[in-house]
Amino acid sequence: MSGQLDTVRDFNDYLKDLPFRHRVVIAGNHDSCLERSIRSSKSALTEAVYLQDEGVTIDGIRFYGSPWQPPFENMSFNLEEGALGEKWKMIPRDVDVLITHTPPYGILDVNSKQEHQGSTSLRAELEKISPKLHLFGHIHESRGSICTGNTKFVNAACCDENYCLKNAVWEIEL
Repeated sequence: MSGQLDTVRDFNDYLKDLPFRHRVVIAGNHDSCLERSIRSSKSALTEAVYLQDEGVTIDGIRFYGSPWQPPFENMSFNLEEGALGEKWKMIPRDVDVLITHTPPYGILDVNSKQEHQGSTSLRAELEKISPKLHLFGHIHESRGSICTGNTKFVNAACCDENYCLKNAVWEIEL
């Protein structure tokens, strides 16, 4: 919740203990240190590949990650839809796994007030590309998965809307 570098280090220690060969992470709206000082924050994440508008190929699987979202309170990685659209155009057309903080509009994006909170420009971009898997979180109340077309969408939020750690880590095989 604080967005401090010590929190990034603590998270890195948590990642170290997970029983996975590879870990790929992106920032979210609470990660202000990653928005303010990406270099020092990224260097603290030694137990994972951190993606911010970039991709990586691991074991032949092409990942792309981006932390941005439509404006949400006065938090980190907020952009208006026009600027978000430019970010989404950077997503490679041949990506296998897309990881964003925000969901696409209309897909696992309904908050407790029954309002859609996803990005309309991300939804439009996803009509041009078809990743096998799109992982996101942000709207904690809509945790779950759904398949649409060739894409499996997973809202993998681990906290509930009160920020209580409530849900287990997802393990997904492609």
